[in-house]
Formats: sequence, C-alpha cells, structure tokens
Amino acid sequence: MDIGVLLPTGTAQWGPGDDPRELVAFGRQAERSGFSSLFVNDSLISPRVEALTMLAALAPATETVRLGTAALLPFLRRPVQAAQTLASVDLLSGGRLTVAVGAGFPGRFGQPLYDLSEVPWERRFARLDETVALWRALWSGADSFHGEILRFDGIPPAIRPHRLGGPPVWLGGATPAALERTGRSYDGWLPYPPDPADYAAGLRTVRAAALGAGRRAQDIAPAFFVSVRIDEDADRGRRDLDAYARAVYGMPLAELERIQAVVTGSADQVRTGLARYVEAGARHFVVRLGALDLTTQRAQLERVAGVIPALKASASVPAQAAARSREGARPVL
Repeated sequence: MDIGVLLPTGTAQWGPGDDPRELVAFGRQAERSGFSSLFVNDSLISPRVEALTMLAALAPATETVRLGTAALLPFLRRPVQAAQTLASVDLLSGGRLTVAVGAGFPGRFGQPLYDLSEVPWERRFARLDETVALWRALWSGADSFHGEILRFDGIPPAIRPHRLGGPPVWLGGATPAALERTGRSYDGWLPYPPDPADYAAGLRTVRAAALGAGRRAQDIAPAFFVSVRIDEDADRGRRDLDAYARAVYGMPLAELERIQAVVTGSADQVRTGLARYVEAGARHFVVRLGALDLTTQRAQLERVAGVIPALKASASVPAQAAARSREGARPVL
C-alpha cells in the first residue's frame, strides 16, 4: 500500500509571501510524516514549478519516498531529450522514479498546449504510446527507433537509468481505449473516477487486457488520484474546497466532483471515503491536498498523514480474506 501526496507546485496553491523553495521542505515533511511517495503534475495552463525540475530538486533532499509525475505530458518535450532527463532523475534518486503519463484533454487543457508545442493534436494517443516505447528503447541502449510517427537513426549514446529498462511508466486515463492500452503496454494505471464502482470495473478491464497480452495482471500497479480536504466542520471544509476548485481547476466544487474523485469531511469520513477505493482495488494513492497556501497545505498534510495507518490496515483485510479463502480451498491430504 502506497500513500503519496501531490506537491503544490502551482502558484494558484501558494499564499502571499510563500516561497517556492519551501516545496523541498514540504517534501521532506511528507516523508517524515509517513507518506511513501511524492508526485508533481505537469501543465502550461497555469504558472508552476516545472515537473522534472521539481523532482530533480527532491531527489537528493529525500531518502526513501518514491518520486513521480501525475501526470507528465510528454508532448511538451522533445522525446529523446525527455528520455535523458527522466533517466537522470531516476539516477539521482537511486531508482525511485515512477512516470505517470497522459495525452492531455480536449478543451483548454489539451489542444492549445499541443499548438504551443508544435505537435499535431491528431493521433495524440499513438504518439504517446510511441514516445514511451522510444524511452524504453533508449533506456535499454538502442541507437535507433522506427515507429509510425517517431523515427530516429544514429541516436547518440544516452545515459542509462538506475534500473534496467528504466522507471515504471503508468498511464492516466479511463476511456475504454486507455484501459486496453494500459493492460497491454503500461506498468500502472492512474485514473480519478468519482465512483469507486467505476474504478473497480476499469481495473478489471485493465487486468483482462494484460492477460490477453500475455502479461500478469498483478504486474499493473493499481493507482488512484484523489483530491482531499479534512475538516471537522463539514460546511467550512466544503467552502474552502470550493474556493480551491475554482482557483486551481477554474470550476466550482460541485462540477469538479462530477469528473474527478474528491473526498472531504472529518478524518473518519475521509478515511471511510478513501477505504471505498481500497475495496475497489486501489493500492497506490496520489492525494492532492485542497488548500490555497503552503501553511494550510502543511496542516492538511499532517491531517491526512493521520489516516494513513488505518487506510493501510484496510488494504490488508481483503488480502487476509483471500488468503483464508485459499487456505480453506486446499485439499485435505
């Protein structure tokens, strides 16, 4: 069970006078508080500390936490150079990198960024898959790559990542096509459906696709992205989370809840809400803290840290039940 936190790298989540260099201290605090991973997101929609720069700063400042992207948008970067940068971060962190990727969304979150990057919007999913395939080839020592979209010959020797084959690459997305592609080609799945039943159904599809591709279902990491706010005063918590949703996503909380998982309330309510996704199969949480300044972010960090032990314990219950079931199913000799 892995409980991670998304660092507030966007300026919309900083208060007056907040120093972005405090993000490194924030990461160290999260590590001390029991979080097992630190994630950053990637966009050009609003000002933020660039994702891979942030991870490079965190690599020598932390010791055991995994470092990840949630999610990286590869089309914003030249693919060969991105492979080098990711391998470098993996080396600097001692092999603690996980790369979740996405192709962007329609509307202001997607096509305008492709225009800025001078990359065609068409065939964006095929481009994403080929980019990941290119990275893996370079991480394994290839000096050429011939895909349908990306074609390179005579690639100079690239730095190798810490791990053979490179860091694990997860896919963000929950469309039927994304589920199939995750099972066939990716190391993990990072969606954010509001309904745990949709998560469970998607995970079954991912695992079936993995089996159909000759892979083991358990080799696909079941991850989950969720926004969280803990407040014993439920009304105040929702008001603050609504302000957060409007500042960060440009939409009211009620609209955000229709498209993305949001869990808020008292500590017990948040623990119960997150446990529903554990029951649905999630084992790697990326928690986005609903706060608009670093001081409140730190307070929320400690509150969420308080529910980690109970959440991890809830993950062991299905495993124990399955073990008992297998034990009962063994024949008597």
